[in-house]
Amino acid sequence: MNFSDLDNDTEGSTRAHQERAAAASRSTWVSVGVNLVLSTLQIVVGVLSKSQGLIADGIHSLSDLVADFVVLLANHHSQKAADKEHPYGHQRFETAASLVLGLLLLGVGVGMVWQAVLKLENPAEVPQVHVVALWVAGAALVSKELLFRYMLAVAKRVKSSMLVANAWHARSDAASSLVVGIGIAGNLLGYPILDPIAALIVGFMVARMGWTFGWDALHDLMDRAVDEQEVQAIRRTLLDTPGVSGVHDVHTRKMGDMIVVDAHLEVDATLTVEAGHEIAVLARQRVLQRHRVLNLMAHVDPWRKPDLDHPT
Repeated sequence: MNFSDLDNDTEGSTRAHQERAAAASRSTWVSVGVNLVLSTLQIVVGVLSKSQGLIADGIHSLSDLVADFVVLLANHHSQKAADKEHPYGHQRFETAASLVLGLLLLGVGVGMVWQAVLKLENPAEVPQVHVVALWVAGAALVSKELLFRYMLAVAKRVKSSMLVANAWHARSDAASSLVVGIGIAGNLLGYPILDPIAALIVGFMVARMGWTFGWDALHDLMDRAVDEQEVQAIRRTLLDTPGVSGVHDVHTRKMGDMIVVDAHLEVDATLTVEAGHEIAVLARQRVLQRHRVLNLMAHVDPWRKPDLDHPT
């Protein structure tokens, strides 16, 4: 066993984590800039052009701005090394951030739905919007779609669920801008009620996405296991380790974007304790190298080859 490999694994894991943190920071600051410009433009033009849909979309962009700062805060804290009070590190700050994002989206969505319903109760009072609102909605649609594609590419490259959530948040904004654009166009064509209907649809979209993100994050905070395909991949890595005769009771739980694994390894009962320990160390090393596993706790069980000549 070359224990220097373990140090290399640790250094590689640290570098990967630093890369993820840097990418998260860069992409989120880009999102901050885009959402700051869009939210200001949409709300100001929405008020001046009397478009409730554009104002709703601007509030959505404003919620993105708050969400971006939540992501930056979580990204900063998740970089902290393990300590006495947090022996597994601080990766769950990312999961907590996803939960906050979900609750934020849910609250904003419900508020938008409520305002749209109030408008729809008095359709005669819905004003005619100015054509400039349509141009702003179109610009917002293009900007948010480009932002989504950029953020999702970064999220997939560094494998961050928090960044994936934030990227899809941007995609929901693009979809909402499309709906708002259609509503404004309908208003301009002589159907004023389409503008608050667009605001209502956007509100439902935002609330639904907030519920999805919040529910998923809540389950992750309750130690949800990773999917069966990934569990089987980890099991295969353990079984392929020299000296491991069998594997059972493989349990996983998510720790941010990483995984903590518990497993029972079956090794030859005639081996010394030291030899069995080295096999477990090798198995752990291989899993950390090949999977997004933060730590593996291995319990070594004795295994005896069946005596076919003297069956019991």
